[in-house]
Amino acid sequence: MNIQLVARIHEKMPGFSKGQKRIAKYIEEHYDKVAFMTASKLGATVGVSESTVVRFATEIGYSGYPELQKAMQEMIRSRLTSVQRLEITSQNLEPSQLLGAVLNQDIDIIRRTMEETSHDEFYRAVDAMANIRKVYILGARSSHALATFMSYYFNLIFENVQLVNCTSEAEIFEQMVNVGPEDAVIGISFPRYSKKVVKALHLASDRKAKVIAITDSPLSPLAEAAQYVLRARSDMASFVDSLVAPLSLINAFIVTIAIKKKEVVGENLRRLEEIWDRYGVYEKVDEEET
Repeated sequence: MNIQLVARIHEKMPGFSKGQKRIAKYIEEHYDKVAFMTASKLGATVGVSESTVVRFATEIGYSGYPELQKAMQEMIRSRLTSVQRLEITSQNLEPSQLLGAVLNQDIDIIRRTMEETSHDEFYRAVDAMANIRKVYILGARSSHALATFMSYYFNLIFENVQLVNCTSEAEIFEQMVNVGPEDAVIGISFPRYSKKVVKALHLASDRKAKVIAITDSPLSPLAEAAQYVLRARSDMASFVDSLVAPLSLINAFIVTIAIKKKEVVGENLRRLEEIWDRYGVYEKVDEEET
C-alpha cells in the first residue's frame, strides 16, 4: 500500500476511536476494494456511520473522503487486472447507478486534467510541431483509437503522417527505421502502460527526434524519453479506460496546431471540399422548409 498513506494511518492510530481503528484495519487489508467504495459503502462494511468515515479521512490529513479515495486509486490503478476492475465495480455499484456514476466520473476527470495540465508545456509542444518533416503517432491497445483519431486530423495539417502499427516491436522498429531529428514522434499510453510504445519513444529519443508523450503522469514510463509531456487523466471505469480527457487534450492540440498553420490547413480543406463535392463523398441533406 502507499507508504505515505500507511505512515499517516500509523501516526494517528493511537488517537483513533474504535470505529476509526476498524476503518484503518479494513483499509490496510482491503485497500484495492476501498479505492472504489463510497463512504457510505465503506461505513456499512465495517459497521460505522458515513460521517465516521469522512472524519477518518480528514483525521489522517485529507480534505475529505474523495481525496483519500483518489490516493488509493492512484496507487493501484496500474496494478489491477481487467477482471479485478470489473469485479470491484460490480460489487460497489448497482446497475441503475452506473450511467450517472460513469458520466460524473468523466466530468471530474476532465476538470482535474484542466487543473493539472501545464499550459506552458502544451504550447511548447505545439511550437515543436512547426517545421516537422514527418510525424509518427503510436498508441497501443485502447490508446490506438486516440492515435487513429489524431492521425486522421494530422493528415489535414501535415504532408507526411504515419500511424505506426503497434502489433509487434519488430514491426514498430521497421516502420521507424528512418526516424531522425527533423521528425516528431507522439506516443500515447495510460495505465497499464504499453512497453512497445515506451521502447519506441526511447528509439525516437536516441535518434534525436522531437518526442511528445501523451500520458497521465510525469512518473509515467513514457515521460522518461519525452521532451514534452502532455498530461491527461485516464481513470478507470470498471475494466474500461476512461479516455475522455485524453481525447479532449488531443482535440485542443490539433486545433491549436491547425490555427498556427491556418493558411496551409485552409488550402488543404478547400481542395478537399471540392473533391468531396465533385465525387459525392457525403450525402446531402436538404433542410426542411419552414
